[in-house]
Amino acid sequence: MRLVDCYPIIMTDKLADCRDFYVGRLGFSVAFEASWFVYLVSDGATGIAFMASDHPSRPPGEETFGGQGLLLTLQVEDAAAAYDRIVASGATIHHPLTDEAWGQRRFLLRDPAGTWVDVVQQIAPAEGFWEQYVPAA
Repeated sequence: MRLVDCYPIIMTDKLADCRDFYVGRLGFSVAFEASWFVYLVSDGATGIAFMASDHPSRPPGEETFGGQGLLLTLQVEDAAAAYDRIVASGATIHHPLTDEAWGQRRFLLRDPAGTWVDVVQQIAPAEGFWEQYVPAA
């Protein structure tokens, strides 16, 4: 199998809210939109889609995503600049901008569908942090 693209589709009845959140706060663009589906891209590469739970092409059942068990990580060049811009947009931050010992500067927020959005920048880890995770020989 030769993969052409890969992106999550989140079942939600909040299509417009999700579109506005990702476009207005995270810099995505609308690549395709219909009354039942919106596909967003960032810099023409990274994609995420949202689909209405009542559309015939949905998986069996009419479940919508409840926000559990998914962490969408958006890796950026400057997490502090992204944080400042997103806070200024009025978004609620659920985990403040933090330099994590494992080597990430990050913050977390939720989109209107309940998805955790983890905005990260790779930084140097704390000295010795990863040694505790080296597999035993």
